[in-house]
Amino acid sequence: MFIDDTIAAIATAPGEAGVGIIRISGNDAIEIANGIFKSKSGKKLKEADIRRLVYGHIVDPKTQEVIDEVLVVYMRAPYTYTREDIVEVNCHGGIIPVKRILQLILRMGARMAEAGEFTKRAFLNGRIDLAQAEAVMDLISAKTDTGFGVALDQLEGSLSKEVEGIRNEILQLLAHIEVSIDFSEEDVDEVTLDYLLEGSKAVKEKMIKLHETAETGKILREGLNTVIIGKPNVGKSSLLNALLKESRAIVTEIPGTTRDIIEEQLNIKGIPIRLVDTAGIRDTDDIVEKIGVDKSKEFFNKADLVIFMLDSSRELTQEDIEIMEMIKIKKAIVLVNKTDLPQILDLSKVYDILGEKNVIKISLMEKTGLSELEDTLVDMVYKGDIKTKDHIMVTNIRHKNALERAIISLEEGIEAINKKLAMDFIEVDFKNTWDYLGEITGDTVGEDLIDHIFANFCIGK
Repeated sequence: MFIDDTIAAIATAPGEAGVGIIRISGNDAIEIANGIFKSKSGKKLKEADIRRLVYGHIVDPKTQEVIDEVLVVYMRAPYTYTREDIVEVNCHGGIIPVKRILQLILRMGARMAEAGEFTKRAFLNGRIDLAQAEAVMDLISAKTDTGFGVALDQLEGSLSKEVEGIRNEILQLLAHIEVSIDFSEEDVDEVTLDYLLEGSKAVKEKMIKLHETAETGKILREGLNTVIIGKPNVGKSSLLNALLKESRAIVTEIPGTTRDIIEEQLNIKGIPIRLVDTAGIRDTDDIVEKIGVDKSKEFFNKADLVIFMLDSSRELTQEDIEIMEMIKIKKAIVLVNKTDLPQILDLSKVYDILGEKNVIKISLMEKTGLSELEDTLVDMVYKGDIKTKDHIMVTNIRHKNALERAIISLEEGIEAINKKLAMDFIEVDFKNTWDYLGEITGDTVGEDLIDHIFANFCIGK
């Protein structure tokens, strides 16, 4: 890829809309736009005021056919998204006008932008770092206000500043190590080792604190994958309907009504939830229902959170006990439904098997207990100690993995200090820590990884 060529793409979503936008970026952006745009005033676009919309028409220079009535804006480098000259054509939204204008721009010498190439150029030209670039897609795909806020903070550089602050502390420790190596003929005194040990432990604490936000951050970014399980007719589909506040799933008194997986997205107090209603888990000779049960178990294995439902008006069965044995190792909430009926279920047996799992009594018939369920879910996600409004969060699995490698490397450095190994060994561990953290912001990543990251972006962004 040549950074000095000119690219173009449709920047708005496909389909019918009030406005469609085609973006051009690169050295020839203004010349290409001048070749196809005729302003109402007759002035060339590059003669117009910078960053001001100019009214006119897109005209095919070969046939003089008017393609569309448009508003065009010219933004001069380096004060643009890519730090290159940018022209954006605002035309009528719809498949035909944006497609024809893009084809005309490509014919005039631009090439089609690759996925994420505008943001990639912003990164390569130094306007944003890699963590900020990845936050762009998080911003676009955010499903809740909370997730949007976290992504916006990262786009503004909150995570990058935290990581760079930690890297600077490591750099200071590396400077002391290098001084000690330069004067290797003298014995390294205890003061230097104590300084390195104290400094590295402080850095490690900061990295661990940042790493602890990763689980919550992943949920805010991707959604909490939640599966509702239980034996047939305990109220799983009724719970789905109650949380969605609509009749999404069929509810009857006939066991085994739900035979396929029903998946929905919802927002509970700022947390994006991917909620899956499954077929009741039981032994059955019905081939179709058996497939549904197998699917239920498959979704259970992938779930971040399990909502296990019991019927308080019935005694525990072997099926209930088998499911409880399954969820022992999972994060789970136990809902004891149908509390409006006489209670027969012995809850002490549930506690004996599941121990400290959250148990909530609800009645979907009387719509009680749902607010407690929502509060419990929120508490489990945030663990009571993470506040997204004033806390920097790790939301990206790549960042999490880089942090984990950095922590392990620093721990090895601390061990080397405690063993009073040669400074050369300690330096390697500290340098590796510095490099791993640099992967988050893009300072120490290779071209292949950069290409892979931006390949997941949408074209036009």
